[in-house]
Amino acid sequence: MLRVLSLLTIACFVTAATSSWGFIDASVSVQGKGTGVGGALKEKLVENKSLPKAIQLSPHDTLKIILTTQEGKVSKRPHQAFLMVKDSQTSLETSYAFSVKESGKGKVDLTYKDIPHQLLSSSSSLSVTISIASFGSSRPYIFKAFDLSIKTDPNAPVSVPDNPLRYGKLPEIHHFFKVDPKSPPKIITLIFTAIVLAALPSLFVTWLSLGANFSHLSKAMSSSPISHTLFFGSMLAMEGIFFMYYTSWNLFQTLPAAVAVGCVTFVSGSRALSEVQERRLAGLR
Repeated sequence: MLRVLSLLTIACFVTAATSSWGFIDASVSVQGKGTGVGGALKEKLVENKSLPKAIQLSPHDTLKIILTTQEGKVSKRPHQAFLMVKDSQTSLETSYAFSVKESGKGKVDLTYKDIPHQLLSSSSSLSVTISIASFGSSRPYIFKAFDLSIKTDPNAPVSVPDNPLRYGKLPEIHHFFKVDPKSPPKIITLIFTAIVLAALPSLFVTWLSLGANFSHLSKAMSSSPISHTLFFGSMLAMEGIFFMYYTSWNLFQTLPAAVAVGCVTFVSGSRALSEVQERRLAGLR
């Protein structure tokens, strides 16, 4: 008795382990544009059996497949259900997912424009396969359902999209930079230099007419010789920096020198002006 029960238990496990996915109540139909109700071509699909004749699809047709998926004898939704279209000559293949409900009822619609141009350009019929699989020990279902013959429109050739962007080696890029600005002609520089030098006598005359007193120069130099000397020297140095920038230096050479000389000018000028203020407060004009 125990032996019989053991055999029955093993048989149940074997039966459960050998269950597989499949489908029932399946059909394929091709609905043309402008075709009324009932005018579509319809064929019944049987599990593990291919249709003897190819299904023809024209540019304005819609192919529709409906079925009910099953695991063993129970109708249920699988994890994956696909309609695979393949060109046997080139082995190019594309797939379309079935829309399946919890009850196992599923469908997929396929139009002419949904098929890639590589398959539309095939000279032979396309192989259409139904694939159903899910988690668990049940065997998946994959079997050729029928052949699909593509009927192209001679007045509307298959449109081939542009080649996708491919990253790779590009031609060498040559950068052209602006030429460094050139100084104006020397003759113009000399003319403006002469104009500036000619204005110096007028400047000194104006100073004297406004009450400039050069007699305090010796007292200023004796009271604060370093600050006055550095202040006057830094002003001359700044003019020299401007001259070098005008003739040969670039901006990166000029800025550090100008900052250094400017700091000396600021500190020494403050000390020199303090000395001048002391003489003014003492009543010396």
